Amino acid sequence: MSLIALSDKLSKFLMVAAAAWAFGLTFLILADIIGRNLFDSPLQGTPEIVTASIVIIVFLQAGYAIRSRSMLKADFLVTHFPQSVQRILLAFGYLLGAGFFLMIITGGWEESILSWVENEFEGEGALRVPAWPARWTVMFGSALAMINYCVMAYIDLVKPELLDSEVDPNAPGR
Repeated sequence: MSLIALSDKLSKFLMVAAAAWAFGLTFLILADIIGRNLFDSPLQGTPEIVTASIVIIVFLQAGYAIRSRSMLKADFLVTHFPQSVQRILLAFGYLLGAGFFLMIITGGWEESILSWVENEFEGEGALRVPAWPARWTVMFGSALAMINYCVMAYIDLVKPELLDSEVDPNAPGR
């Protein structure tokens, strides 16, 4: 299985997992609102769980957003260049995106290790949420985002015939 096909499958799986997590989170928030308003008894720890979950959901979906070309981009100037120049500029932008996520990884690596080793928790009071799942999801999601940006640059520069669709892992020649 090629790196492109593996990153596609992993990105799709993580996007679905993040969507399911977000869907489940809505029920937690709804239960907290109902408990707070009807019974004057909110669910303890809901803010801490939601705060950590938002970070996790965003970084689980980042790889798919990149691979499906759904990330925000300003291409109003690029569209006026010839197709070959457009692909080169897009590839350069993708490499900048990969560099950005590499900086996130290098900047957060030590804190992620420390959060695991020192058993770091977020929140105070009724519920304390471990910090390491969110930190490690940022690391993993950034690594996948970086790989997907490199895949997109590769496709734009080397395999432009794959530009209009996601890579099909079952296509001939793979």
